[in-house]
Amino acid sequence: MSLRTLLAAAALTLPLAAVADTPNIVPGLWEFTSTTSVTGEVPVPDQTDTHQECIAQGDLEDADFQFLEVEEGCELLEHNVSADGVDYQMICREEGGEANIDGRMDFLGERVEGDVNVTVQSSMGEMQMHTVVEGERLDDC
Repeated sequence: MSLRTLLAAAALTLPLAAVADTPNIVPGLWEFTSTTSVTGEVPVPDQTDTHQECIAQGDLEDADFQFLEVEEGCELLEHNVSADGVDYQMICREEGGEANIDGRMDFLGERVEGDVNVTVQSSMGEMQMHTVVEGERLDDC
């Protein structure tokens, strides 16, 4: 994996993990927007990504449900999950680099919001990434 792949994996990893209570998320068609800013020795412009996905009630009740998949080379270190949100820490490793990830996502019924902070150590130096995630229910699927 390249450094660019490591950054993408770190920024796009928001697992729900196994949830004892059903998340406070209304099923339906959702739109998620994430905006990532990077500080470090290598200039990287802010990036915004938007995608839509259908979340069914069965998805929310499935212990394996995740908003996004954990990329290969990443390990979930800690997670605290409730119906109202998830806090987590992860580490992603590849040859020549490592990313430490701290994330929080709040489940607010027809909205979700969260932050992900990533510290990347690589041969190009240290970079800090901050991603703001917002999601809203648009309609039925």
